Amino acid sequence: MHRPKGQAALGFIFATLLIDVMGFGIIIPVFPKLIQHLIHSNNVSDASPYAGWLTVAYAGMQFLFSPLIGNLSDRFGRRPVLLCSLLGFCADYLFQAFAPTIGLLFVGRILAGITGASFTTASAYIADISTPEKRAANFGLVGVAFGLGFIIGPVIGGILGKFDIHYPFIAAAVLAFLNAAYGYFILPESLSLENRRPLELKKSNPVDTLLKLSKYKAVLGLAVSLFLIYFAAQAVQSVWSFYTIYKFNWNEDMVGYSLGVVGIVYAAVQGGLIRVIIPKFGTERSIWIGLLLYSIGMALFAFATKGWMMFVILIPYCLGGIAGPALQGYMSNHVPANEQGELQGGLTSLASLSTIIGPLVMFATFRFFTKPDAPLIFPGAHFILGAVLMLLSAILAVLSFKKNKPAVKAEI
Repeated sequence: MHRPKGQAALGFIFATLLIDVMGFGIIIPVFPKLIQHLIHSNNVSDASPYAGWLTVAYAGMQFLFSPLIGNLSDRFGRRPVLLCSLLGFCADYLFQAFAPTIGLLFVGRILAGITGASFTTASAYIADISTPEKRAANFGLVGVAFGLGFIIGPVIGGILGKFDIHYPFIAAAVLAFLNAAYGYFILPESLSLENRRPLELKKSNPVDTLLKLSKYKAVLGLAVSLFLIYFAAQAVQSVWSFYTIYKFNWNEDMVGYSLGVVGIVYAAVQGGLIRVIIPKFGTERSIWIGLLLYSIGMALFAFATKGWMMFVILIPYCLGGIAGPALQGYMSNHVPANEQGELQGGLTSLASLSTIIGPLVMFATFRFFTKPDAPLIFPGAHFILGAVLMLLSAILAVLSFKKNKPAVKAEI
C-alpha cells in the first residue's frame, strides 16, 4: 500500500478522531450519576473519589501498555493497531452500560486502558504524513476533532442521559464500532515499509520509554513541562461535571451544553487561530502565551459565582489551546521519522502517568473542600492548583527554550 499524502490522508484521520471523541464525550454528563447509582448515594461529592480511582484504573493500564502499542505501530503500521484499539473501546462502552456493580465498572475501565491507543497512533499517523514545517498545524487537527467531538458528544449524552443513564454508553459503543468500520474500509496505511522497524520488547517498558525521551536534547526539558500541563488539565477534564453539578446544581443536559461550548471554542482555536498565531508569534512564544491563558482561565473558574460565568471564562481558557499543537510539533521535529511511534507512545505514557496522579489529587482536593466537615468550603480549590501548575509549566518551557536552539519555524 502506498503512503498517503496531503489533505486527503489528514481528512481520513480527522474523521476517525472526531467519531472517537464523540463517543468519549457522550458519557461525561452522566458519569457522576452512574457512579452515584452504583454506590447508592445522592451526594455528588461522595461519587468523586470513585471517579478519581476509575480514571486511575484507565490511565494506569494506558501507561503500562502505550509504549507497546506505539512500538507495534512502528512495526506493523498505524492502521491495524488503530482498528484494534477502537474495537476495544466498543467492548468497553458496552461493558460499562450493563455493569451492575462499581467493581465491574472498574474492570471495564481497565480493559479500555489497555486498548486505548487511538490518539497515540493517530498522532504518529499525523507525524508520518507531515513535513516538519507543517507538523504544528497538522497536530492542531487533533484539537479540532477534539473540539467538534465535544460539541456533539456531550450534548447527545446529556439529552440521552435524561431518559436513562445507560443510553449514552450504548450510543458510544455504536460510534466506536462505526469508527472501526470507517477505518477498515477507508483509512489507508501511513507508515511506509522502509520506515518500519523490528519490534523490540525492551522498548515497550513504560519506564524505559519515558527515560528515552531524554536522548533528545530539546525534548527532555519540555517533557517535564508537558507532564505539568497534563497534570493541571485534570482540574477541568476530570472534575468539571462534579464541580458544576455541586456548585451550580446543573443537570445532565446543562453539563452537556457547557461541554458543547468548550468544543466550539476549542475547535475554533485549533482549526483557525493557531494558523495565525504560531506563524506570527513563533512556536516558542505561542507555547508560553497559551500556558498563561490556561492558568488565567483556571483561576477564574475557581471564583465564578454564577453558572453563566463558566461559559464566559471558557474563552480565555480555550485560547490556551494554542500551546498544545505548538509544543507537540516542536517535540516531533526533533525525532527521526522511524521513531515517531516510539515518541508518541512515550508522550502518551507521560500523559497517562499524569492521569494516574492528577485525578486523584484533583478529586481529593475537590472532595476535601466540599465534604460537610471541611474547614473551608471552597469547591474551586482544584482549579487554583491547576493554575499554579500551568504557571510552573510555562516557566520550565521558557527555561528549556533558552538552553536549546529554536525549533523549525512553522509556516502554516
